[in-house]
Amino acid sequence: MKTPQKIRSARLLEIVHEFRKARVLVVGDFILDEFIWGSVSRISPEAPVPVVNVNRESFLPGGSLNVANNIRTLGGTVFPCGVVGRDLEGRLLVRGMRRLGIDTGGVIQDRTRPTTIKTRVIAHSQQVVRVDREKAGSLSSADVRKMLQFIRKKIKQSDVVIVEDYGKGVVEPVLLKPLLQLAQSLKKPVLVDPKEKHFPLYKGVTALTPNRSEAYGAYGTSSNGKQPSLEEVGRGLLKQLNSEALLITLGEEGMALFEKNRATTKIPTTGREVFDVSGAGDTVIAIFGLGLAAGATLREAAILSNLAAGIVVGKLGTATVEPSELTQAIRSQEDLRHA
Repeated sequence: MKTPQKIRSARLLEIVHEFRKARVLVVGDFILDEFIWGSVSRISPEAPVPVVNVNRESFLPGGSLNVANNIRTLGGTVFPCGVVGRDLEGRLLVRGMRRLGIDTGGVIQDRTRPTTIKTRVIAHSQQVVRVDREKAGSLSSADVRKMLQFIRKKIKQSDVVIVEDYGKGVVEPVLLKPLLQLAQSLKKPVLVDPKEKHFPLYKGVTALTPNRSEAYGAYGTSSNGKQPSLEEVGRGLLKQLNSEALLITLGEEGMALFEKNRATTKIPTTGREVFDVSGAGDTVIAIFGLGLAAGATLREAAILSNLAAGIVVGKLGTATVEPSELTQAIRSQEDLRHA
């Protein structure tokens, strides 16, 4: 594994400029992110837990919609497709999409399925606890049929397809198989942010963006029963899935890009302060997909994803990256190289 020569900032800036022409179809689990913001001044007398005095609450479209929001923020056109309940939370989620200017044509409403909610309690710039409310079973045949109708319509207009798998029931064989067949027939790249238990479903996709834990969990142990190296895991999964690339995020160690018939590329981290990693994986695949849609190579797209991840972990809550922040990060890398 080696760190390659730097790609010049002018090329990366050119790709970012082309984001505005990119069109991306995002398929996956819709989640309503609820944030409860407060402060802690004492410990509960009932149990050894902090008492949070709530100052405010906020709601944001999360899950695959955070991917969509990252794409929209950076100037791309995005077509998200997923399922919400016919409930208050579903209405809040759709209202949030409209407020952000995210297309709602792919929102499928289901009376029998509650909207998935992740509630995060944050005090003094730290996440205290997260509460999940969900029904993670498989979708109904009617929901799948409606999703496929939308997918068949929008995939022809899209440059790249992103599948965001949060394991809430959307990404199942009944939906993924026809989606992959359609993408292959139209020669559309498919990128997947995977769930460990679903790795066998992703065979034949263009690229995946697992974190270290997901990659190691999906690969298992070496033939000798020992812990495999990162190189063994990356190359092994690439071969098993017959994919073109695997971009493994490594936290404070950056990322590693594995490509067919090319040396592994190690990309050092760019994050200087880490406040919150929630949603960082969404940002990675959003910028990776935008890059490919804008004509970047896999390596160029991975470098941009790494820069974007370094920005978003420095923010609290489910965050996105502004174009000015990404261009500044690119220029800063160039400035440091010439210092």
